[in-house]
Amino acid sequence: MSGKRLRYHSIGSALLLGGMVFAVGTALGFEHIGGYIPCKLCLEQRVPYYIGIPLMAVTFAFAWMRLPGVLLRLMLAAGGVLMLWGLVLAIYHSGVEWQWWAGPADCGAVDAAPDTGGQGVLDMLDDVVPPSCDQAAGRFLGLSFAGWNVLANLGLAVIAFRAALAKE
Repeated sequence: MSGKRLRYHSIGSALLLGGMVFAVGTALGFEHIGGYIPCKLCLEQRVPYYIGIPLMAVTFAFAWMRLPGVLLRLMLAAGGVLMLWGLVLAIYHSGVEWQWWAGPADCGAVDAAPDTGGQGVLDMLDDVVPPSCDQAAGRFLGLSFAGWNVLANLGLAVIAFRAALAKE
C-alpha cells in the first residue's frame, strides 16, 4: 500500500469519524443540555451516525494497520452510503418541516418517555409538549436541525467517497 493511499484512507476515515461524532454529539447536546425533545424523524436521522461511528473507528484503525486497500475502500464507501441514507432521511424531514410533503402519521410519537421530575405523566401534560415532525424545533441561520443535517450528511458523503476513490 502506498503512503499516499494510506494518507487518504486514514485522513478520510478520521474526518468521517470526527464529523459523525460532532454531528450526533451536537444533536445529543441540544437534546440533553438544551432541552430539545427530538421527534421520531430526528431520532431516525441518528441511526446512520450510530452505525457509521464504530465503522469509521475500525476503518481508521485498519488504515493505520495498513490492511489491504480494497478493504479500506469498501469500508469508506460503506460510510458514504450511510451518509447518503442520512441525507435522504434529512431531506425528507426538512420537506416535512417546510410542508412540501406529509410526514408519518405517528409524527409526534417518541420512544423515550419524558422526564417528569417525579411527577406523574398526567401532571406534566401542561408542561411537556410532544414534538411534531412538521414543526422545526428552531431555525438557525434559516435552517432547522434537519436542514443542517442535510449539509452535514452531504459533506460527509463527499469526504467518504473521495477517500474511497483515492488513486494510488
